[in-house]
Amino acid sequence: MNCTEALARFLASEQSTGWRDLPVFAAGGAAARACAAVDAERAAGHVIAPAPERVFAALALTPLDAVRAVVLGQDPYPTPGHANGLAFSYVGPPPLPRSLVNIYKERAEDTAKPAAADGDLTRWAQQGVLLLNTALTVREGASKAGSHLSLGWAAVTDAIIGAVSRRRPHVVFLLWGAPAQAKRGLIDESRHLVIASPHPSPLSARRGFFGSKPFSRANAWLEGEGEKAIDW
Repeated sequence: MNCTEALARFLASEQSTGWRDLPVFAAGGAAARACAAVDAERAAGHVIAPAPERVFAALALTPLDAVRAVVLGQDPYPTPGHANGLAFSYVGPPPLPRSLVNIYKERAEDTAKPAAADGDLTRWAQQGVLLLNTALTVREGASKAGSHLSLGWAAVTDAIIGAVSRRRPHVVFLLWGAPAQAKRGLIDESRHLVIASPHPSPLSARRGFFGSKPFSRANAWLEGEGEKAIDW
């Protein structure tokens, strides 16, 4: 399976309800063009993450009409075997990715909830947390982070964020890192809460991610809007 085939399978499934109505998912649209570019990279010999069948996992697990929070990162983990289509999530043996370790550290400080033994964030997605990156793919390998930021995914993720802002009543957007914060203009802040901070990677977590208290702030706002808190 390649990205183009994975896109077709996703759009044909019930899991794409809501998302597939966006113009970027129309035949020949931005998603198709991005997948074609990914497939060309793979054909040229590059190893791409995540696996094709996981590229649209965040959208499949969190339908548009269920979104209550958006965690927006930069791009998938470039370390071989780490990316699984959900931003910051990891399924595999220890050690956990360092960004996720820092997320768990901040959560423990913020909510007193101890770090989980595993890195699978599916439980967040199932509660309406859209675990999205600004690019849905990346080349695997050291120093490959950001390698697909200009591959065409920006139009797709812009459309996704814009649709959430327009169609959902009360959403918390957690924008982690500069590429994520660049999407802030797509969000109607008269209706939604934006919590912006540096990326949780070891390179930037101490510049403002630690101490940002995103989890408690998100839940306090959701409850203030009459919404159910998220079990982070």
